[in-house]
Amino acid sequence: MKVIAAYLLAVLGGNTSPSADDVKNILGSVGTDADDDRIVFLLSQVQGKDITELIASGREKLASVPSGAGGGVAFAAAAAPAAEAKKEEKVEEKEESDDDMGFSLFD
Repeated sequence: MKVIAAYLLAVLGGNTSPSADDVKNILGSVGTDADDDRIVFLLSQVQGKDITELIASGREKLASVPSGAGGGVAFAAAAAPAAEAKKEEKVEEKEESDDDMGFSLFD
């Protein structure tokens, strides 16, 4: 992911076709190592393509991917026992406080 980010930073900086050295320089400037194989692979995949078209096609592909609707069900199921436990604690507290109300210090 860092190789892609460095490539995109180079493009945003005005370099329409960054080289492997450009990507390595960006990664080196933030103190991270560059994996030559990944840089070469990325450059081979984007060679001769417009970055805005690549991003647009990626968005189209991501639009068909299901997103986190199922997570809410698991969260609700996990939250239900916690809510029941809180209700039980409140009931116990009321019972204890009722016992204390029957006694007076001055009787």
